[in-house]
Amino acid sequence: MTSPIDEAIVHCMLAEGIDFVCSVPCVMLAGVIRRIEQAPVAHIPVTREEEGVGIAAGASLGGRRPALLMQNSGLGNSINALLSLTKLYGLPLPLIISQRGGKGEKVLAQMPMGKALLNLLKAARIDYVRIKKREDLIKMKRMIHKALHNHRVTAVILMRTLWDEAN
Repeated sequence: MTSPIDEAIVHCMLAEGIDFVCSVPCVMLAGVIRRIEQAPVAHIPVTREEEGVGIAAGASLGGRRPALLMQNSGLGNSINALLSLTKLYGLPLPLIISQRGGKGEKVLAQMPMGKALLNLLKAARIDYVRIKKREDLIKMKRMIHKALHNHRVTAVILMRTLWDEAN
């Protein structure tokens, strides 16, 4: 089942022209992924984030408008591919990232990357926006637009509070 927030996230992606999505399993993004599977886009589930970066790069070179869905721990797995492939060659890729490891996190292993995420994005010079509530989704659309039209890697960080407000 998808929530109204999941629907709104997918709507933002489709409204900006995303037509190809790679995704890594994530409990926070499960509803978004289910909705993507029903959308008029190509959806490729992947097992590792850097695999998604490579497939999205190929899709971009083939004329598609890709996005990669992952949780923040995946940034550490994908940083080399993002910098040495996607960013180096100016391939557009909006990253749609669920923020784990923050307030209320129950999985201790999520905490280190939760704390490091913003600093890693800054070090990699990847523009990002944090989406905390439904009204912030306009910022998501702008960041996706920026990636696709300026041939950049950008990150949209979906905070747990986005789903919490819907409950």
